Amino acid sequence: MKPNFLANCVSAMGRWLAVGLFCFSAIAFVWQGAFFSTTDAFAAPMTHLVAAADAGSEIQGKASKDAGRAKGFVRDTTDKLKQTARTNAAKVDRATDDDSAVARKAKKDAARIERKANKDSARTQTAIDKTKNAVERTVDNIKDAFGN
Repeated sequence: MKPNFLANCVSAMGRWLAVGLFCFSAIAFVWQGAFFSTTDAFAAPMTHLVAAADAGSEIQGKASKDAGRAKGFVRDTTDKLKQTARTNAAKVDRATDDDSAVARKAKKDAARIERKANKDSARTQTAIDKTKNAVERTVDNIKDAFGN
């Protein structure tokens, strides 16, 4: 069904009205944002920079403290994992009377689990150190940028 002349005009007027309303609201939004912007940073710039430097030192201290906690958690988890692997291998060894294939497999699995735990722990601790160093470098760069 083909729309008639009146329907085409109403449709075109509706589109123009919608576009106009959208543009008007966008202009009003931008205009309102320009008049109500905060100018506190221009009034006293040095107080904000001093506060930012103090916050930077606090952030670096917190990053070091959290990295130490995270590394301790990783070490504890690794130790518990290795202890569990040893305990399970010992249980299998006690359950079998002689040095059976199952007992050998359990011991081999326990050794493999311990190696993997050590490797994963070292990799995780390295990632924690890299993250802490990246945070500290970023804070130093920001402090240097505002310090000059």
